[in-house]
Amino acid sequence: MNFTLTLPDDWHLHLRDGDLLQAVVPHSATHFGRAIIMPNLKPPVTTTVAALNYRELILKALPSNSKFNPLMTLCLTDTTSADEIKLARKSGAIFAAKLYPAGATTNSQDGVTDLFGKCFPALEEMVQQNMPLLVHGEVTDTKVDVFDREKVFIDTVLRPLIERLPLLKVVMEHITTMDAVRFVESCKEGFVAATVTPQHLLLNRNSLFQGGLQPHNYSLNRQAIVSAVTSGSKRFFLGTDSAPHERRRKECSCGCAGIYSAPVALSLYAKVFEEAGALDKLEAFTSFNGSDFYGLPRNTSKIKLSKAPWRVPESFSFQFGDIIPMLAGEMLEWQPSFT
Repeated sequence: MNFTLTLPDDWHLHLRDGDLLQAVVPHSATHFGRAIIMPNLKPPVTTTVAALNYRELILKALPSNSKFNPLMTLCLTDTTSADEIKLARKSGAIFAAKLYPAGATTNSQDGVTDLFGKCFPALEEMVQQNMPLLVHGEVTDTKVDVFDREKVFIDTVLRPLIERLPLLKVVMEHITTMDAVRFVESCKEGFVAATVTPQHLLLNRNSLFQGGLQPHNYSLNRQAIVSAVTSGSKRFFLGTDSAPHERRRKECSCGCAGIYSAPVALSLYAKVFEEAGALDKLEAFTSFNGSDFYGLPRNTSKIKLSKAPWRVPESFSFQFGDIIPMLAGEMLEWQPSFT
């Protein structure tokens, strides 16, 4: 069985920097036309100048003849100004700003602490510039159970924000719960959407602990998200959240939570949609909904998915160490290739 898709885009991607950047860029560039690049480097990408410099590094790391287009983001902080938002939009290379609650995830120490105070002028300017806010949706209060942090964020931060700025475009990134699905579906279409990762369609939180602690399977909830993305709704689109870490940083006493899914993502999305009897809805999810939400033209080139079993490498080895991909060593049924 073969079928052809319009070339997909990845609307949530971590490319890191340095050796990691050089190592992982080719995997995403092979399967995707564009990607929204996350800004949580060290130091974070907080200015237009920094974002443009980072973009140049990505372009230099691309394989020869690649047409992959990195779409840059700013890391929103308490000091982000309205003028910086204007400058970012004017650059033509920066397409969103990312909200990380301070301390919520990798390299987010400089994230937001005062969204409704210090950040509000920048948010109001984002409305004027039609620039989406990309939300890492979890609270960092240690009194809140880790599996409830998305729901509490929706109730205490996101819902009040949208009530105050109803014309602000918002993407809930890597949603993990039924609460997030219901919230997105309750909002006005075209203003609030969500990216969905392959891991959240295939794994649940039990996968983290099956057969011992599995640090490469860090994920939460599944069935409600599968139903949402395979329904054909325009509110949900592909965002791998592919997040490479060197093996020694994952398999340690305080490991990182990211999953490196870029080499296997399209195969896994196809698996999920096939099992749901919704292969006819896969192209909209991978290739149309995201570009439509961002107001960008759809890609014109194509990619082919073939029912051709292949084994995921156990690891990708580089001079600096190993990167372990999602489902390392397992057999997958769908294989992508350019037409």
